[in-house]
Amino acid sequence: MYTMPKESAAVGPGGQAAADRLEKDKRPMRILLVEDDEKIASFIIGGLRQSGFAVDHAADGLDGLHLATTEPYAVAVIDVMLPGMDGLKVIEELRRRKVNTPIIILSAKRSVEDRVRGLETGSDDYISKPFSFSELLARVQALIRRSTSASEPTRLSVGELSMNLLTRDVHRGETAVQLQPREFALLEYFMRNPGKVLSKTMIMEHVWDYHFDPQTNLVDVLVCRLRNKIDRDYDRKMLHTLRGVGYVLKE
Repeated sequence: MYTMPKESAAVGPGGQAAADRLEKDKRPMRILLVEDDEKIASFIIGGLRQSGFAVDHAADGLDGLHLATTEPYAVAVIDVMLPGMDGLKVIEELRRRKVNTPIIILSAKRSVEDRVRGLETGSDDYISKPFSFSELLARVQALIRRSTSASEPTRLSVGELSMNLLTRDVHRGETAVQLQPREFALLEYFMRNPGKVLSKTMIMEHVWDYHFDPQTNLVDVLVCRLRNKIDRDYDRKMLHTLRGVGYVLKE
């Protein structure tokens, strides 16, 4: 799994926590899905990515527990019946380790008793199968709104550009910018890293969640589409290309 490279600078005593928070703030909103059913997992992953989220997937409880304790996530969606470790035990262990990531349980069990038990383990929400993706997405977004604190802003701004991470509205000055989900995810990544050169490899692994294929022009095409929407009608350009190096968003 890709981890954004950190600046090679010494961190003094007491400064590591601040450095970690800063690095976390530069990541796109990322969802953890722990689900062993391939069809359900593919359905959820596709929907979340189309909605502009990055997604990490684990197919068993132990892998899910490892990811949830080593990576920061906006929300974790965890199935109950999992190989390796039961989903409820995963949640109990996460809460025991003081991992406060908001959690949604997925379960085929629909009784009130099952829902109560799931919530008592430390989950924040419970969805019974079968479910609609629109319901899952609404609940993910609701948990993000509830869990966002003053130290984790819901708005990003770089120069004339502003982005609301909850409503997914983007403006340049007073003008609304209409973006497709993948364009939104790319702009979010740039706005979390203003003035920093982002290589094609970094963009591919953060926006598409898979390793860069040097033969593909996906990044070039997406950057071109984004540039047309945020820069085309303005004399002052914000998104710049450094040939052979990458791209950078400047004020």
